[in-house]
Amino acid sequence: MDRNFLVAVWGVETDYGRIMGRRSLVRSLATLSCSGPRQRYFRTELIAALGILQSGDVRADALRGSWAGAFGHAQFMPSTFRRLAVDLDGDGKRDIVGSIPDALGSIASYLKDAGWASGEPWGYEVTLPKDYSGPSGRREGHDLAKWKALGLRRVGSKPLTGPDRAALVLPAGTRGPAFLVFANFNAIHKYNNSQSYALAIAHLADRLGGGGPIVATWPTDERMLSRLERIELQLWLIERGFYSGAADGILGTRTVEAIRAFQASAGMVADGFASSRVLAALRQ
Repeated sequence: MDRNFLVAVWGVETDYGRIMGRRSLVRSLATLSCSGPRQRYFRTELIAALGILQSGDVRADALRGSWAGAFGHAQFMPSTFRRLAVDLDGDGKRDIVGSIPDALGSIASYLKDAGWASGEPWGYEVTLPKDYSGPSGRREGHDLAKWKALGLRRVGSKPLTGPDRAALVLPAGTRGPAFLVFANFNAIHKYNNSQSYALAIAHLADRLGGGGPIVATWPTDERMLSRLERIELQLWLIERGFYSGAADGILGTRTVEAIRAFQASAGMVADGFASSRVLAALRQ
């Protein structure tokens, strides 16, 4: 496991141990077990937290974390701790609160379980041909030969190399940076189900290893949609027959695919990015 990725996860999750949460885990999980829409899930986590106390891995007064139950340097949920935490310092306890070696070892254990392949890249920045409207999205994987044929080029005039299965990620549409990502990117994504999170971890790890900044500029003139606007966008997509999911303002894979389908039908660049331009086109 590349140490830079472990340190990157540690930094993003808790600012290197400075922000781990101060709430009693048992109290938080007991509350959520009796209130809210996910009571069954939090009851399972409460039982797992009680199991941690029973095992003696973490002291009762140290079992503190966020209001939702994540705790320690690794910000594991209790069930994740029970399944994947490790004792790296050899003291007989798996303590991701008081032991940094245990925490970093547990992060490595999680990523390995998520499919991390040692020695393989997570991905790298690429440039797109003008008016690119080809495939994109973390789940849209193709071999490197296809990406080369579509005109993608690695920044710095480097060849496209790596595992022969990659996906194109466009966090700000075709007007912003573009990244060709491999299976290790998906392993990071499993740690926190967010593309922005995975990119933050990957880029921070690169910088810790001596890599340079992202080359492409971000489209700062593009206003991010509010939650109400994202809901409106989904409602328009439903009305137009492109989307059949919930209008919840969460722009997941299905919403991105629906946006791409609408963009293609409207003669726009089909990058799946929920821009104010897309919303305006849907309103017409």
